[in-house]
Amino acid sequence: MGKLIIQGGIPLEGRVPISGAKNATLTVMAACFLASGETVLENIPQISDVDVMMDILRDMGGDAQWLEPGVIRMNVPDSINCRSSYILAKKVRASNLLLGPLIGRFGWAEVALPGGDNIGTRPMDLHIKGISGLGADLKIEHGYILGGIQGGGKRLTGGKIYLDFPSVGATENIMMAATLAKGQTIIENCAKEPEIVDLANFLNAMGARIRGAGTDLIRIDGVNELRGTRYSVIPDRIEAGSYMVAAAATHGWVIVENVIPTHLHAITAKLREIGIKVEEGDDKILVDGRGPFRPVDVKTLPYPGFPTDMQSQLMTLLTTVKGISLIVENVYENRLRVVDELQRMGAQIKIEGRTAVIDGVDKLSSAEVKATDLRAGAALIIAGLMAEGETEICGMSHVERGYEHIEAKLTALGARIRRVP
Repeated sequence: MGKLIIQGGIPLEGRVPISGAKNATLTVMAACFLASGETVLENIPQISDVDVMMDILRDMGGDAQWLEPGVIRMNVPDSINCRSSYILAKKVRASNLLLGPLIGRFGWAEVALPGGDNIGTRPMDLHIKGISGLGADLKIEHGYILGGIQGGGKRLTGGKIYLDFPSVGATENIMMAATLAKGQTIIENCAKEPEIVDLANFLNAMGARIRGAGTDLIRIDGVNELRGTRYSVIPDRIEAGSYMVAAAATHGWVIVENVIPTHLHAITAKLREIGIKVEEGDDKILVDGRGPFRPVDVKTLPYPGFPTDMQSQLMTLLTTVKGISLIVENVYENRLRVVDELQRMGAQIKIEGRTAVIDGVDKLSSAEVKATDLRAGAALIIAGLMAEGETEICGMSHVERGYEHIEAKLTALGARIRRVP
């Protein structure tokens, strides 16, 4: 994928359109397996994770095509191969979301344990517990989660599921499995992320009966079948947050467009606490980073708390804020791996368990660094934009998993950035 070369020290200025949400897109793509025929999805980001999910559908006997930029067609036949490819599954974490749709509709699944970023332990136990609570008999064997409906039945049976932790993926998998189950399913202590609400809206557009998405209790009344539809995915709140932080970190001003401001409240609140001017419109947000900054303390939490997917980017901003800032990572333990690379650029950060203690320095300096995961890659790009001199970033394949046209968007904001072999 080559290296990204960034000339730092240039404030970002201008407007940037935000693409469709990566995490919402991948979940909705998995949900397409619940209905026969054609579904057209709009506002889809052209990123590598989407291409992998399309390859998975093709490999299982369906079809997926780009109709135009931002629009894909998913076509799922009446009968498919219910075993996913390990080679493809290890490329994208969201492949685990096939478990619910396959069990729910076809009564059987062999889903390879997924790959994705190495950001910490992300067990499948809550997924398995939840779907088993609807009448599935599942086990892990030879690197696959496999099984079917107990007693060879054709439909799952609704039930009450309590999640020990509000896992986004487990909530999504159980929701999808329950749409075609007999009777009512209740999921308690479920995730409340905007992507959960988007999935519920999509499933309801297909004919499902789901209430309560966005709260900690979701009710699903099973239906006999779902149908294909046309649906536009929500904007990507993490991409938006990344550009907001980049604008502040370079002491520039940027208007992020095509956003839902309420999805970004935790991020905007923390930026304002730092001393950054943030103004919200109906579908856009202005970030002005030209004022003095203050150190802050941050704890990552499930939505509506501060998102773990924004922790690395905010840490980068705080490296040049005078004083001591603290970041406590409560979701994924390996999110702090980016610290080693930021230290190569002159950042003063000390790790104590799951806490990063950041002592702000005057400036970062350019260096050769490596992205270890998607959000670490975004953080290092922000660091390169901040630093004196030219920063070289390798491992760009991680970034391409989740940020559409990032070089073109940054260039349009005035960044000096190029790709080299």
